[in-house]
Amino acid sequence: MADIKFEKKNILVTGGAGFIGSHLCERLIREGNRVICVDNLSTGAVFNINSLLPNPNFQFLRLDINEPIDLEQYAELASFKLPFQGIQEIYHLACPTSVKEFDQYKIQTLLANSTGNYRVLELARKYRARVLFASSAVVYGTRDKGNPFVTEEDMGTGLDHLSPRACYDEGKRFSETMFSTYRQVHGLEVKVARIFRTYGPRMPLGDGQLIPDFVLSAIDEQDIVVYGGKPFHTSLMYVTDCVDGLIRLMKAPTEQWLVNFGSDVDHDIADVAQTILNIVGSKVGVRHDAPLLFLSELALPRCARAKELGWLPLVRLEDGLRHTIDYVKANKILLTTL
Repeated sequence: MADIKFEKKNILVTGGAGFIGSHLCERLIREGNRVICVDNLSTGAVFNINSLLPNPNFQFLRLDINEPIDLEQYAELASFKLPFQGIQEIYHLACPTSVKEFDQYKIQTLLANSTGNYRVLELARKYRARVLFASSAVVYGTRDKGNPFVTEEDMGTGLDHLSPRACYDEGKRFSETMFSTYRQVHGLEVKVARIFRTYGPRMPLGDGQLIPDFVLSAIDEQDIVVYGGKPFHTSLMYVTDCVDGLIRLMKAPTEQWLVNFGSDVDHDIADVAQTILNIVGSKVGVRHDAPLLFLSELALPRCARAKELGWLPLVRLEDGLRHTIDYVKANKILLTTL
């Protein structure tokens, strides 16, 4: 059904109420598609998709992808005409992503990176849908200090499949294996996007995520805490650039299926924190604290394949930070409660 041209595509987004997923849903709706958003709200929030809920081309289902999913049983999807049209594209982003509560979600993470993949891949096989898996820069392991850059051919370094965070890191690697295997065995149109560190509006507050917590501290006139030793370097990609990459990859020819998306600019995170303080006009300082398990220096992407898709990160860091600061200021009370 993926090759038949319909007036509007039916697109499934798992994890669609999350940070990146909600921005992706907005873009897909804006482009004239019908979107089914599936999320169990473990680390996502209905607040992120509030503006989409009245739209007749958008439907939210609170479902756990680790459980069997039969979309055709839901009366609220009648307008999508699934028995006739099926689903044309699936974006699979569902996986718990919490820094400070990482231990709480370990089993859910393990299942999302195995059982959840199976549910999604079987849906893709049923409808012959194109399916994109949102992988992560963590598949490359720890940063090589001598050469921090990685291409899609690199195998990664410092990988430990028994580490405390392996349910996510090794889980993403195994997920790629699952999607690649379905591509080989069933001829599915599979895409794998390796997403590097991304920031922007709708990131959770108080969870150890770098940028939103920096912004919250600056607004509250509290010292910004950088978790990790000095210096701590990272790439930073604004969320709309990430979404643009995912959509370009989904539309790309079959042979273009495994692509890095991220900024190749290496930022000292303490400098980023100071930039936030300068924008906010706060006079507090920046201090370092012990590293968090889920927060580590990651490699930097070589993005030659992404550039072949016509993709470049367009949002300057300062502009992205201003957008994020404006969002946190406008929604601080509600987001802190969430």
